[in-house]
Amino acid sequence: MYGTIAKFRVKQGVDKAEFKRKMDSFDSANIKGWMADYIFQMDADSDEFYLVAVFRDKVSYQANADDPSQHERYLVFRSFLESDPEWNDGEIVSATGPNAK
Repeated sequence: MYGTIAKFRVKQGVDKAEFKRKMDSFDSANIKGWMADYIFQMDADSDEFYLVAVFRDKVSYQANADDPSQHERYLVFRSFLESDPEWNDGEIVSATGPNAK
């Protein structure tokens, strides 16, 4: 598996319920190799978030990154943020739990 962890801040005054609705709306996208996204809102700072995106493999991840449809989704995501996210891509080397693959 392969993916990314992104750290980002939403703009002050952003309706976080609207942000969540927009992010959840991407669930219907048909993205080959995409397994899951998780967005964490930090307890210590409610404007700080982390996104974890999981793909079957690096090839699927890169194909999605190069897809113009993904760029359109990114622009919606980015419209809620103070600045560009800090992206950290890499191979998932361990996954545990009853639903981990």
